[in-house]
Amino acid sequence: MRGWLVLAALAVLCSCAPKAPSSGPSIDRGRYLAEAVLQCFDCHSERDLHQPGWPPKAGRKGAGRVFAPGLVAPNLTPDRSTGAGAWTDQQFLRAIRQGIGHDGRTLSSAMGFAYYRNMTRSDVLSVVAYLRTLPAVHNPLPANHSASAPPPDPGTPPNPDLSTPADLGRYLVTIAGCESCHTPSGAHGPLSGMYLAGGVVLSHEGHSAASANLTPDASGLSYYNDGMFIEVMRTGKLGARPISPIMPWFCFRNMTDSDLLAMFAFLRTIPAVPHRVDNTEPPSYCRLCGARHGLGSANPPGPAASR
Repeated sequence: MRGWLVLAALAVLCSCAPKAPSSGPSIDRGRYLAEAVLQCFDCHSERDLHQPGWPPKAGRKGAGRVFAPGLVAPNLTPDRSTGAGAWTDQQFLRAIRQGIGHDGRTLSSAMGFAYYRNMTRSDVLSVVAYLRTLPAVHNPLPANHSASAPPPDPGTPPNPDLSTPADLGRYLVTIAGCESCHTPSGAHGPLSGMYLAGGVVLSHEGHSAASANLTPDASGLSYYNDGMFIEVMRTGKLGARPISPIMPWFCFRNMTDSDLLAMFAFLRTIPAVPHRVDNTEPPSYCRLCGARHGLGSANPPGPAASR
């Protein structure tokens, strides 16, 4: 009799004990990643230019968008004839991590597969699970041009160490593709020693702006504190000074405070790069990054001068 009582007590304790978090796909996690960290709808939606931050037009989230002939962000909604309704999980994964579309075409490098391949398998599958819940939008789009050669198979998804805020921040900054806009590049890829140092001139919807220096230099984020960083990412402005809506803060504002602070913690660990960039000043040639941006001529020669 005593043995049965012990077993009954153990059963009650086990039923009340907290369960370990699931490592499987989660629609909520996928929604968070797609709408905040990965900025999926920055490209895969028609944008409302009359709203702060240019969010997706009502009823068009994920329905795709034409940037130029042959450069099309496809319809990710589950419409079976014009969207992703017939795509398999494997086709989604190959597009997200390798840059090969459901139809076998090699996707443009503008699609951030070079960064998304760093996502854990659970995170990728969570994004796929969420995209399948979007309202289906019938939106026929022209075909994409295919790049010349398919990217290599990225292999097994990583299992990164996320134990510290800076480690988590590194993961988030990487999969968010911050490098694509904030690291100057030359003919052979990112310029050495210029990681996240800004100065990349971006054009979108008739607007142009140079990306900010995100390194902990005096010309970058050294004067930011936690509250200032969150303010910029939430509101698209620092005090009375707005940042360009080309920066997709309408996505990043959906991130949690803890994740934003983790990103900031990581940014404070990267090498400081003196690189003055100011969009309120007239553009001039920068010998450091090779672009024409505000205060460009105030910078000394650097990697751009030797390429």
